[in-house]
Amino acid sequence: MVHQVNRIELNKTINWKPQSTGEGRFGKWLENLVDWNLSRSRYWGTPLPIWSTEDASERKCIGSVEELYAEMDKSIAKGYMKEYPWKNFEVGKYTKENYEKLDLHRPYVDEIVLVASDGRKMFREPDLIDVWFDSGAMPYAQWHYPFENKDRFDKLFPADFIAEGVDQTRGWFFTLHAIATMIFDSVAYKNIISNGLVLDKNGNKMSKRLGNAVNPFETIDKYGADPVRWYMITNAQAWDNLKFDIAGVDEVKRKFFGTLYNTYNFFAMYANTDNFTYAEPDVPFEKRPELDRWILSLLNTLVKEVGEAYETYENTKAGRLIQTFVMDHLSNWYMFVSVESATGAASTTRTRFRHTRHSIPA
Repeated sequence: MVHQVNRIELNKTINWKPQSTGEGRFGKWLENLVDWNLSRSRYWGTPLPIWSTEDASERKCIGSVEELYAEMDKSIAKGYMKEYPWKNFEVGKYTKENYEKLDLHRPYVDEIVLVASDGRKMFREPDLIDVWFDSGAMPYAQWHYPFENKDRFDKLFPADFIAEGVDQTRGWFFTLHAIATMIFDSVAYKNIISNGLVLDKNGNKMSKRLGNAVNPFETIDKYGADPVRWYMITNAQAWDNLKFDIAGVDEVKRKFFGTLYNTYNFFAMYANTDNFTYAEPDVPFEKRPELDRWILSLLNTLVKEVGEAYETYENTKAGRLIQTFVMDHLSNWYMFVSVESATGAASTTRTRFRHTRHSIPA
């Protein structure tokens, strides 16, 4: 009961995107949680490291290879086992070559017989561990913690950010959270995006059977990776379902990336005509015309707002802010009004324009 309360309270400290999933779907799941049935009757997978006497009056849960070898020494001395199941393995030597000699799966672990406190034989419980426990143990397993990399683990745990589909609410999201709260009284992740689904343009699930699936590789080959990414991130929040319309990708490529290319090309063409290299003395901000000061002010505001959006995992907002700046302010207004400054004005005016435009990332 204590762990359940902690899981609920710690979940409230996680930055969920969307918040409704953390409070609703996941939060309600935690509130009504039943015991986790950890075992599975399978052959392939991670064996339960539990040995029991035949009448189940005594059990041992083994926590490390070193502990297992110590228990096997007792069994060999008792005559229950003749030798170790693995040849030439060295306990405490954490190298790839050494661990390639060790296999902690069936059937090898099933051959191990341990010794109870009263001398009786103990056999491994035949079940496996739920595979979702494996996924939830990922933060520790990837560093072989607590046997190695403790300093590194302490710096990297909990994770700053994870993302997966909303269907992982009762899968990976839960097992990460359950194990971390149980052994560390901590969250396993600080920020999370619960991804929505990519649907067809009519809002139906894509499938080969229905013939409405979009081949991502063909789409990227035709339109480019950047237009596909930009369309997906600006069209809908990552946690909402996306109605994927190939016409939208084409529109993004033409309107946004085309505009971005044209504004830079316009600058580059006339800058090259004047042999502009940005080695010229910079023009002080206060001496630039009002239009230049306006676009630079908007740029600074954009940098601030996009940074804030990224920090709060509002990637769609960040993309739309950039898109509005490029298409409405930079192209449709600043570049349009600045044509004379770029082409036919005095050299000092053209230099001011070059400096200002060069300050804006293409």
